Amino acid sequence: MDRRRFLTTSIIAGTALLLPGLGSRRAFAAALPTQIVDFSALQLSRAIHERNVSCIEVMQAYLAHIARHNPTYNAIVGQVDDDSLLAQAAAADNALAQGNDRGWMHGMPHAVKDLAAVAGLIHTQSSPVYAGRIAAEDSDMAARLRSAGAIFIGKTNASEFGFGSQSYNPLFGATGSAYDPALTAGGSSGGAGSALGTRMVPVADGSDQMGSVRNPGAFNNVIGFRPSAGSQNGTPPSQRPLSTGGPMGRNTADTIALLQTQSPRPLPEPFAPLNLNGLRLGWIGDMEGYLAMEAGILPLCESGLEVVEGAGARVEPVQPRLSPESLWECWTILRHTGRRGMGDLYDDPATRGLLKPEVVWEIEQGRAHTDEDIARANALRQDWYQEQDRLFGQFDFLVMPTVQVFPFPKEIHWPTAIAGRTMDTYHRWMESVILASVGGLPTINVPVGFDPRGRPMGMQVMGRYGDDKRVLEFGLAYEQFTDHLSRRPW
Repeated sequence: MDRRRFLTTSIIAGTALLLPGLGSRRAFAAALPTQIVDFSALQLSRAIHERNVSCIEVMQAYLAHIARHNPTYNAIVGQVDDDSLLAQAAAADNALAQGNDRGWMHGMPHAVKDLAAVAGLIHTQSSPVYAGRIAAEDSDMAARLRSAGAIFIGKTNASEFGFGSQSYNPLFGATGSAYDPALTAGGSSGGAGSALGTRMVPVADGSDQMGSVRNPGAFNNVIGFRPSAGSQNGTPPSQRPLSTGGPMGRNTADTIALLQTQSPRPLPEPFAPLNLNGLRLGWIGDMEGYLAMEAGILPLCESGLEVVEGAGARVEPVQPRLSPESLWECWTILRHTGRRGMGDLYDDPATRGLLKPEVVWEIEQGRAHTDEDIARANALRQDWYQEQDRLFGQFDFLVMPTVQVFPFPKEIHWPTAIAGRTMDTYHRWMESVILASVGGLPTINVPVGFDPRGRPMGMQVMGRYGDDKRVLEFGLAYEQFTDHLSRRPW
């Protein structure tokens, strides 16, 4: 199959890519730098493996696109030299010509979130404490991506040490939303979400403790998936970690492909869109007014649920029996005490002065909690596990807004008030994500559209612990009935 025929007829699930009127190889080649970046990750993988595009052409297209847009969005930091990347792309082409297929990401450009190490690249954790640090070796996750054939082009910007759902830091500055660079991209995987939404990377890795892949998913109109935390094969509930790595994609199929590489425990294949007919979804909404919610968010989510109902699902309002105040108490105690490992940075005057106030506050809060506090938090967590079991006995999925506010100006570190209600901590405005985080639940952010100002929003769909495959298959089905992901930033 020749290249032009591939581009016009051989497109797998995802956005259609048509190049009409290209009568010559020269015209086709001239169009590549602006068109290749519109391939979904799976389309790009297929194009490379079928030799319809070369790895060099792919790298040239992405580097040109990044050079044009990254100065505006500030999504990719610590970028590798172009000549080095083109040399790596040439080597990838040579390897494929010799029958050496490195994996589905063969020759694809990728930028790792700056909280994870990649050998030879900066590893600052977006903090001045580690300014200029270069990683000596790959993290386990980066090693898996490298083994799948990815070429690392740099890192994606994040909030300092991953604290807060706004990706700003004193080293690199703030990252802008794909749909308005004056607004925040969310966080802490904000650089990943923005780079993905602006087509500067085909897929993006992230990590999620307090919505860190879900929030940027919503703020950049992309998919963000938080897997079940911990091993799905016997991890005691009390040992489920609060934080977990997670993939992001321009669509659910790409997100699944990255998850299968990013995770040490791939999910069983194949995946297929879930039949929505007869499914029961529990709509939690704003928890009967408990959560402060910016005007316009609930109607967008409800419109998304109407689409699901049109496909035969049943949506019913539901509220957890465990009080939201108890969930917040549980969350904050466990989160704060998890920061005790940063005590060395706090105790050293040379580094404490480099930490942002929110980090200092978290460490101090963690030290103030007693063993009795931790025991109470774990007891509340057990109560939430039992309540989850009850809810998933009634419903296939639980649904609520991903974020309580639309993307806000990136100069604002965090919203101090929502709908006239004061936020008493720097992360209270993201309270909507803690149900999944406390429970370690698999959760996908799916888009629900845009407000009149063009600001994107998403809703989170939570499944039973360990039911990751089914949650992702819901995402595949949802895309069949919506077109939000097809809306480009420009």
